[in-house]
Amino acid sequence: MPYVSANGIRLAYERTGEGDPVLFIMGSGAGGRAWTTHQTPAVNKAGYQSIIFDNRGIAPSDVPAGRYSLADMVADTVGLIEALDLGPCHVVGTSMGSSIAQEIAVDRPELVRSAVMLATRSRSDVFRRALSRADQVLAESGVRLPPEYASANTVFQMFSPKTLNDDGAVSLWLDVFELYGASDSGADGQAWVDTASDRRERLRRITVPCRVIAFSDDVICPPYLAAEVAEAIPECDFVEIGDAGHLGNLERPDEVNTAITEFLDKF
Repeated sequence: MPYVSANGIRLAYERTGEGDPVLFIMGSGAGGRAWTTHQTPAVNKAGYQSIIFDNRGIAPSDVPAGRYSLADMVADTVGLIEALDLGPCHVVGTSMGSSIAQEIAVDRPELVRSAVMLATRSRSDVFRRALSRADQVLAESGVRLPPEYASANTVFQMFSPKTLNDDGAVSLWLDVFELYGASDSGADGQAWVDTASDRRERLRRITVPCRVIAFSDDVICPPYLAAEVAEAIPECDFVEIGDAGHLGNLERPDEVNTAITEFLDKF
C-alpha cells in the first residue's frame, strides 16, 4: 500500500476502480482492508472509485504512542482527503469511522459530497459507556488476552444471534478473529477516542446528504441510538437491516452494498 502524510503521520491507503471517489473510514481496531471483502468491489462495480486507509494505530499506518482523540482521527482523515485531492467525496464510515464522518460533515462540509454512516451513534448510554471503559481498563492494564478468548468475545459482541447459532458461520468467524489477532495491542490508543459525548446538537448543523444504516442486533450501536443520529441530521434518511450485528457489513453484505450504492447514485 502507498502512504500519504497527513496531520504529521503516515497513513497507508489504497485506491481501486474509476469514477467519483468514495472514501471508506473503518471503525476501531480494524484495518481498511476489512472493506475489500464486500464493499469496495460493489462500489467499484457501480462505477465509483474507492479509497481505503488504515487509521492511526493500525499498521502499516503509523502507531503513535499515547491516547488518541476523536479530533486526532478527524484531522488525519481530513489530511488524507486534502493530500489525495478527493474533496468533495462520498464518505462511508462504520462505528468510530461514522463518528469521524459526522465531524467532517459538520466542520468541513466542502470536503463531503454525501455521507453514509453504518453502525453509528451520537451519544452513549450506561451499558455502552461501561463497554468503552472496560476496553480502556484492558488497554491500560497491559494484559494480552489469549487469542481463543479474544476471538470468542469479539464474535459474541459483533455478530447477530442468527450467525452465532449457525455452527458453520460462527466457526469461520472464530477462526478469522483468532488468526488475525482480536487481542492485538496495536490499536490500544484508539480505545480513548470519545464516541460517548452527546453530539446531537452539533449534528443539526450538517448540510450534506446523509444516510444512517443501523443493524437490528447491534450491541455496540443499537438501532435506537443510530436512529437518534438520523433524527438529529436534517433530512437524513434511515435504513435498518435485520439479522445483523455490529459488523453487519460482513454479515449482510448484499443488503448493505445495495443501501450504500443506491444512496450514492442520488448524488
